[in-house]
Amino acid sequence: MARNAAQEERQPLLQQERAPAGGLWAAFEGRKAACAAVLLVEILERAAFFGIVSNLVLYLNSSNFNWGGSQASRATLLFLGASYLLSPVGGWLADVYLGRYWTIVLSFLLYVASACLLPATASSDGRLFFCGEMPTYDLQKSCQNQSGQCQQSAPGQYCAPLMYTGLLLLALGISSVKANLTPFGADQVTDRGRDATRRFFNWFYWSINIGAVIALLVVAFIQQNIDFLIGYTIPTACVILALLVFLVAAPTFITKPPTGSQVSTMLRLAFRGRCHGRARRTRLGPLQSETQDPDVLPDGKSQPWAPSPEEDLANFQVMAKILPVLLTFIPYWMVYFQMQSTYYLQGLHLFIPNIFQHNSTGSSYAFPDAWLLLANVVVLLVLVPLKDRVIDPFLVRRKLLPSALKRMALGMFFGLTSIIVAGVLETKRLQFVKNNQTIQQHIGEDIYTAASLPIWWQIPQYLLIGISEIFASIPGLEFAYSEAPKSMQGAIMGLFFFISGVGSLLGSGLLTLLSVPEHGWMHCPEDFGNINNCHMDYYFFLLAGIQTVTCVLFFWISVRYERQPPHNCRACVGPEGD
Repeated sequence: MARNAAQEERQPLLQQERAPAGGLWAAFEGRKAACAAVLLVEILERAAFFGIVSNLVLYLNSSNFNWGGSQASRATLLFLGASYLLSPVGGWLADVYLGRYWTIVLSFLLYVASACLLPATASSDGRLFFCGEMPTYDLQKSCQNQSGQCQQSAPGQYCAPLMYTGLLLLALGISSVKANLTPFGADQVTDRGRDATRRFFNWFYWSINIGAVIALLVVAFIQQNIDFLIGYTIPTACVILALLVFLVAAPTFITKPPTGSQVSTMLRLAFRGRCHGRARRTRLGPLQSETQDPDVLPDGKSQPWAPSPEEDLANFQVMAKILPVLLTFIPYWMVYFQMQSTYYLQGLHLFIPNIFQHNSTGSSYAFPDAWLLLANVVVLLVLVPLKDRVIDPFLVRRKLLPSALKRMALGMFFGLTSIIVAGVLETKRLQFVKNNQTIQQHIGEDIYTAASLPIWWQIPQYLLIGISEIFASIPGLEFAYSEAPKSMQGAIMGLFFFISGVGSLLGSGLLTLLSVPEHGWMHCPEDFGNINNCHMDYYFFLLAGIQTVTCVLFFWISVRYERQPPHNCRACVGPEGD
């Protein structure tokens, strides 16, 4: 069984001795096996996740299900949103009942069970068993009526109840693993100082993108050019292997028992402040009586570390400072998740060259659209080690390293430039379509009417979103973990991912709103299966406008945050809590 070091870990992080400078593993001395196991589990889990999501639009839009382009994009955004939105559930479960270790194990079991749905429905026999016969539709790839007044309406979504239910259960498993594996890994090195924690988050994020490379190079190619059955069996196998590695490595881990969550206390304090204490004091009594319940675990036992009412109030003040910063991330995530939905859909309607000759038939395989995500991944794989080993130490020695908030602001700016570039490209693509500069190209077993503009023009928008991730997401994780009160780390990390999911769902909701009949920019049933009569460029520019306002707001909030006096939170692990 994993050894329990909870007593030592309850001390503030910065009271521990700092790790010495040096190579990658020097900062993790004595924790190498545990850190390596966590990073390997993350690689395998992310390989599974990106293997599932990278071609999900194509899977639903293809002849397997015959969903429309906007329908498939909305489902993908919903799945991505739920896989982040449900993260607080896993964080709360770990804090209050199970601890992070057992929450991760149970979440992986749900992950495995729900992931089996995709290979099960990838075969015609499987779809027939689970979904029944597919209704027949007279599909048109483009409007043939020269007057432009086509009466065709988009058909219903085949097998939608099963797919949405399965994807939501899969998202619950993914989100719970995500919310707990990140802080669980950081728990292994928190006693080594803030530098070790910062470096762990850098390499943890690097591991995420190693998993993405495996998924995109191998799994995405198989799914698009060979078979979805094989392509979705590999991610399921990766999840099973990740669970086995985590179980085998258990003796090397530092684990913590559940200490209860102060979320309910924070909510009560917020409500009490809103009501000025009048009605609440009558029923609940003074602050002392309001903050006693959270000190008791669900089994009725007292917590080994129970905060005093003064500490509850201090933690609430910390939360009041953190929350506005995290909320301004929502529009950034709305932009970020376009990479795996509308960016992908845009790529299907650009000229995709053939690669790799197929010896048996003499035909060629098409370049996988999902491989454009590699532009984002390569940026991270190159810049994260460079930043960790060269740039950050150089800036630290000269006391020039920007704060996490300043780095996050820079990341938001790069995200803004990415969506603007995507909008300009989409405008140009529609001009090609209007001028009949189109081709009929085969993607798997399906035909798409695409502009003759090469898909390589998408590379800049993927590169820019990758750079934004380095400056926004990595410092965001570090900020959420280090600034949170220690008794709320699981909940706050879950909140960070929850806000990511809110951004994805708002992007999906906005896409749905823009798909309404008559005047919706993304409503084009006469062009079912394609987006050539839609105006996705307007959607991109609308997101750019929202992100511009957010960048200004975030700058104002971050300046106010850094000017506020340090909080007196003895249970925090950040620089202000020492």
